[in-house]
Amino acid sequence: MILGVTGGIACGKSSVTEFFRAEGAAIVSADELAREIVRPGSPVLAQLVEYFGAGILRTDGELDRPRLATRIFADAGARATLDRITHPAIAALAEERLGTLRRQGVALIVYEAPLLFEAGAENRVDAVLVVAVSEGAQLARLVGRDGLSVADARARIAAQLPLAIKVARADYVIDNSGTLASTAAQVKALCLKLRGGTPEDDRR
Repeated sequence: MILGVTGGIACGKSSVTEFFRAEGAAIVSADELAREIVRPGSPVLAQLVEYFGAGILRTDGELDRPRLATRIFADAGARATLDRITHPAIAALAEERLGTLRRQGVALIVYEAPLLFEAGAENRVDAVLVVAVSEGAQLARLVGRDGLSVADARARIAAQLPLAIKVARADYVIDNSGTLASTAAQVKALCLKLRGGTPEDDRR
């Protein structure tokens, strides 16, 4: 099966995904695909430069992702344009990678996609897992991780679909507010369930 893993910014999606990898799942990361489609010389990068200007490039020709992030989080219209340019290319590459793994008979494939719901990509997966933390923990982790002001961190959180809505739409939820050991145990238990190790289906 293909399990979509999503959640809010700074909720620990990558950590949860790595726990799934340790349990033997194959991983496809939307963030990694997003980096692939904007490599120097790519048509997607050319479109981004045409719209946002050459200022979004580093001196080596690579996309300056932090600079672009600053632009789009302050401008909803710019964010919509970024999505319009990049989402179709990410979707096509994701379908290709996921399809290859499914044809190979991989038992558990994890598609880590921070904007799974926002991009309308939930139909790409068989079930959705949302990684959640408390509002206070999310804000503190984002400020600490990215060195943002509280105001900037709040703005970035607000730019995404509210975490509560994602949780309500999820098939499974992992609470990542506690220790890494606790999160790893939740992942292990879910893997067992997804592989048929328990007869009951007590989603969430």
